[in-house]
Amino acid sequence: MFEPKRLHPIVIVLTIGKRLKDAFFSLIALFFIWNEGDGGKLLLLGISAIAFIIIILISILSWLRYTYRLEQNELRIEYGVIVRKKRYIPLERIQSLDLSEGILQRLCGMVKVKVETAGGSGTDEAEAVLAAISKEEARSIQEYVAAAKKPVVEEMESVQEVTSQIVYRMTPSQLVLLSLTSGGVGVVISAVLAFFSQLDDLIPYERIFRGVGQWAVSNLIIIVLLVFVGFVVAWVIALIGTMLKYANFNVIKTEHDLVISQGLLEKRQITIPLTRIQAIKINENIVRQWLGYGSVFVESAGGSASNQEGSKVLLLPLIKLNTIEDVLGPYLTDYHLSSSFNPVPKRALPRYVFRSWIIIIPASAVAFYFLKMWGLLSLIVLAWFTFWGILKYKDAGWKLEEQQLNLRFRTIVRSTVFIKKNKIQSLEIKESYFQKRKALGSLEAFVKVGFGSAGGRVIDMDQNDVKMVYSWFSRGGKKKGLNQ
Repeated sequence: MFEPKRLHPIVIVLTIGKRLKDAFFSLIALFFIWNEGDGGKLLLLGISAIAFIIIILISILSWLRYTYRLEQNELRIEYGVIVRKKRYIPLERIQSLDLSEGILQRLCGMVKVKVETAGGSGTDEAEAVLAAISKEEARSIQEYVAAAKKPVVEEMESVQEVTSQIVYRMTPSQLVLLSLTSGGVGVVISAVLAFFSQLDDLIPYERIFRGVGQWAVSNLIIIVLLVFVGFVVAWVIALIGTMLKYANFNVIKTEHDLVISQGLLEKRQITIPLTRIQAIKINENIVRQWLGYGSVFVESAGGSASNQEGSKVLLLPLIKLNTIEDVLGPYLTDYHLSSSFNPVPKRALPRYVFRSWIIIIPASAVAFYFLKMWGLLSLIVLAWFTFWGILKYKDAGWKLEEQQLNLRFRTIVRSTVFIKKNKIQSLEIKESYFQKRKALGSLEAFVKVGFGSAGGRVIDMDQNDVKMVYSWFSRGGKKKGLNQ
């Protein structure tokens, strides 16, 4: 491992594919916009061919110039086609090594390794990425990193294997239920809309929709059926995508880490150092809540600005709520994953309902004014928003353990956050004029994750309860970051 090594040649293909994908829409748009006759089109094709050749040459040179090695307790990477760059990463700073296997990597028996460090590099990418190395080399790097973190190490080559325990393994029935209750439809529809938004200059949307508008007046039923079919197709695509992503999902605890493995077509392995866990979060969408299921996330002090997965990691995709304590309790002994909470006072209910009306009431008034009787249908939406406000009120709650703060609240999904006192970065208390009149206040706790912050917020708690949490947190002089 001390001699400079290159990545597998498949990286050349991956790099070419990435660069072609980045330039695809620009080339297509330029091809349609270029109005220089057949000669101009031919010239553009020639330029595109030259650009393609340059991309291939640069990708090959990038692969040739990229080397890595382990030396003097550092991962040393050198790269750059024109300007030679060097990056030395001390092994003790490496927080996690996330492994994944794309289709091309799997065909070649390779893995992709993402190196996350304490604090990161401040960029949108991981500290370092080894796009295609052998599984043996990835395992060796993991062993060297583990050895570097131990207080006493005689020889890096004499690393002993750490016993591991299976924390969670997803069953086929759980995988099916996870897929059926996921919110992936919105992601698929958003991706389709994002694709067509890139073709604004190529597709005459105005002319198309003018004709569609005239046709739609007399074919409303057909449109409704087409929309329904579109949603069914999007749901099926999301269903298949979720099953492929979370197939073979399991969680293993080693001496110092939680290791997550998942994926069928693309295998991934994510490592979460136990010392980097800042909070535990349980999310329940409305369907899973009714069924008594939820998803458990770990808020970790890792990741980067765009790599949110490094800071918010899905630990248990689907689990019965009443079994979470039994599954995680033996391994996350610092946390008490309680299911009982103190509710917000009854006098807060009108405020929750009123907040849900702020947008929908003006919208309903406008709909009724312009659409007359048809505008009355907006009352159905108003009733739904009222129900959602009541649901937010019922779900809001808090609880203090000896060294732990538990918060429960709802946005789109119901979230429950468990935060240890020593992990709270700041605590904010807010009281508006109208809250003071009702002796209410809002509480928000923040923990440090990656390049941002996370936590939980409960609105309209009893004022005395807010002061109690304030006193609990500030006891011992820990008042920094507290706003009142």
